[in-house]
Amino acid sequence: MGTGLDLRRNQLFQGLNGCDLADLLSRARQKSIAKGSAFFHEQEQAAHCHLLTGGQIKLTQNSVEGGQLVVRFLGAGEVFGWAMVLGTTHYPGTAEAVTDSVALVWEAETMREAMLAHPTLALNALELVGGRLHEAQERLLELATERVERRIARAVLRLMAQAGRPAAKGVEVAFPLSRQDLADAVGATLHTVSRILASWEQRGVLGGGRQRLVVLLPDWLEALVDDRAIGQL
Repeated sequence: MGTGLDLRRNQLFQGLNGCDLADLLSRARQKSIAKGSAFFHEQEQAAHCHLLTGGQIKLTQNSVEGGQLVVRFLGAGEVFGWAMVLGTTHYPGTAEAVTDSVALVWEAETMREAMLAHPTLALNALELVGGRLHEAQERLLELATERVERRIARAVLRLMAQAGRPAAKGVEVAFPLSRQDLADAVGATLHTVSRILASWEQRGVLGGGRQRLVVLLPDWLEALVDDRAIGQL
């Protein structure tokens, strides 16, 4: 099955030999969805495990007030929808495609059998999911303790590290990103995020345009995150 990824280098499959990996891949199916569609929705039965092999998705959760929180953006090579690893029966969020996307999909029961046969696979999956939980805890701490400018700077730097590609004068986030998406990711209103981004664009910190984000001065954002004094631009 062609994926465009060297799955032997993927953290999930580290420690598996070629035969075991080939067997596991033979039991997966490939699923492609268009931008705006979802691999699964929040509270659906967690019947499958996923590995994104192309495109970009965002994991979202609905808030009590009826709004939406972007929990994380994911790129090729990342796992998602592994609720069964934690013993939960329903997906805790929605996996929506930001661009046309494709993933390898395993039946949950198939993956349980594979983990029993290959404990290394189970340990790798637990490490990946555990790392995701640790990141979620850090995000909650940020939401509770940090001012919104700092949260936005952190989010932009994360996106740059995850999906950045060289641009003419900086680093471009390699997928369409609306200001609403960024607002949902940092727990702020669209008005607040738009105002702050407009200010940063005027200062030359960011560039881009509609649904396009280019980081021109990453050091300035890092200084803001680190609470260092920032000189006037």
